[in-house]
Amino acid sequence: MQQLFLIRHGKPAAVWGEADEDPGLDDAGRAQAEAARDFLLSLPDEQRPLRVVSSPLRRCRETAAPTAEALGVEIEIDPGVGEIPTPSALTAEARPAWLREAFQGRWVDIRGDLDYEDWRRRAAASLLTRGRTAVFSHYVAINAVMSLLAGDDRVLVFRPDHASITTLATDGGSLTLVEAGREASTGVL
Repeated sequence: MQQLFLIRHGKPAAVWGEADEDPGLDDAGRAQAEAARDFLLSLPDEQRPLRVVSSPLRRCRETAAPTAEALGVEIEIDPGVGEIPTPSALTAEARPAWLREAFQGRWVDIRGDLDYEDWRRRAAASLLTRGRTAVFSHYVAINAVMSLLAGDDRVLVFRPDHASITTLATDGGSLTLVEAGREASTGVL
């Protein structure tokens, strides 16, 4: 089994529901990205990630950049670890209310034009062959993986803080939780 690291992006310059739909990091987020890099580089050689994968969104790419630079690798962009897709009928302004409702329920009950239970399975499956990889992702995508690993069908089972690092293990066919990352002391931000 090889370890992989599932990392929530650092603190963005804007929160969901504000005007910027793809914000970068603020100063605290940039410091968190550097701290994540420092942690990953402090690991023993046999555990240190060899690859860096990121959601396409800017806050994840900016969180991944210090680690990729330090490892001397390119960031691999993977929409499979991206943000949960918003239903096509919703406006950007309606997304926060839709997410709040989703957080209260189960994956099979999320309203939208796709099968979110299937999206959850695909998010986890995208990690199966990613041993020794740092994967920079999002709050909901991390919950998708954590809920499957816990056998819990609730959408919200874990509150990863910004730049929280969750350690998983994979043999290429299954995922197991090694250690959950740091949880936020407040709600989703």
